[in-house]
Amino acid sequence: MKLNGKKQVLALVLISSLAFANLQAVNASTMSKAKDAKEQAERELEEANRQIEAIEQQQSALQGEIDEKDKELVNLLVNIGILEEELDTKNAQLVQVTEDLAVAEQTEASQYASMKKRIQFMYEKGDTAMIEALLGSADMSDFLNRVEYVSDVYEYDRNLLTQYQATVQQVADLKASVETEKAELEAMQEEYALQQDSLENVLATKRAQMGDYDNQLVTAQAAADEFKQTIIAQNQIIQEEERRLREEEERRQREALEAAERARAKQASQNNSGNGNSSGGTSGSSGNNNSSGATDSGGGANPDYSTGVSGSAVVSYACQFVGNPYVWGGTSLTNGADCSGFVMSVFAHFGIGLPHSSAALQGCGKAVSYANAQPGDLICYSGHVAIYMGGGQIVHAQSTAVGITTSSATYRTIVAVRRVL
Repeated sequence: MKLNGKKQVLALVLISSLAFANLQAVNASTMSKAKDAKEQAERELEEANRQIEAIEQQQSALQGEIDEKDKELVNLLVNIGILEEELDTKNAQLVQVTEDLAVAEQTEASQYASMKKRIQFMYEKGDTAMIEALLGSADMSDFLNRVEYVSDVYEYDRNLLTQYQATVQQVADLKASVETEKAELEAMQEEYALQQDSLENVLATKRAQMGDYDNQLVTAQAAADEFKQTIIAQNQIIQEEERRLREEEERRQREALEAAERARAKQASQNNSGNGNSSGGTSGSSGNNNSSGATDSGGGANPDYSTGVSGSAVVSYACQFVGNPYVWGGTSLTNGADCSGFVMSVFAHFGIGLPHSSAALQGCGKAVSYANAQPGDLICYSGHVAIYMGGGQIVHAQSTAVGITTSSATYRTIVAVRRVL
């Protein structure tokens, strides 16, 4: 059974679409895995960044505590230094006071020994010595002088001994005071030493904790870098798969267009051959063949696409999906479609079957000029197709970055305008 030209075109388009669908399924699996891996890496990167932020906040707070403890330790060390100077002074004072006390005690002992000898002498000799001393006076004046001398010697001894005793007591009191102050300073020194040990232990603990935070930060940053590299790698895989799909789509469209052109040329050749045979018969049949040729040439309505559907209705329906995603090879108006899938699904809603190929769509319906374009016409570009809205605007599935949107019809070079309504 022979197929006419249009059926051959549709058959070629169907075969091409099936082959592309198989390739798309393979690439879709690879791309899906890459997207899943990318999304997982993005989630893990977000978590790693949260951990980094939390660690940095903890480090900042801990550094504030360390700085505060450092200040306390510095102040304590200053106080310890002052205390040590005071202790040195007290030790020097104590040495001096000890020496002074020894001298005073020695002087007191010497004076006491002298007095004891005189007392002992007077006790042993009794009053005879004193009387002899007085009677031995040359005259009354000498007698009085000797009496006064003896009295002065006693008074001198008593005063000197009292003075020495007071000096010894004073030096002893001073020594006791210095020893007390020294003991207090030593107690303070011991307390300061305990405080210093405590502060140094606290600082050591906090610095060790800061070291742990540093290690955690290095680990989190390394993980974040690894996730970033994973995202970059998966993006490269996704871009490569999109490039391969795009190149395959362009190749498929070229092949479909070439096949369509060959089929139309073959059909035209068959039509011309048939017209020649008919003209050799009767003139009546010639008129019918000319009419059929005019219809196929695109001057009138194409019988395969004469539907009576309103172009405005098509545009209104298509515009409902503006904002939805672009998906290579997709045909879903809600979940994602590519340019030809979008056109195919919109017209399918009105019962009009169109191929899923932008190249094949360039051979559908009849050709019209852009100046005569009406809403619902197909605006064909190299490797792309859109639906004309009127007023120089189109609605189309533009790209993965933009999705389904509206644009100026002349945003790219127009290859053809086809009317399928």
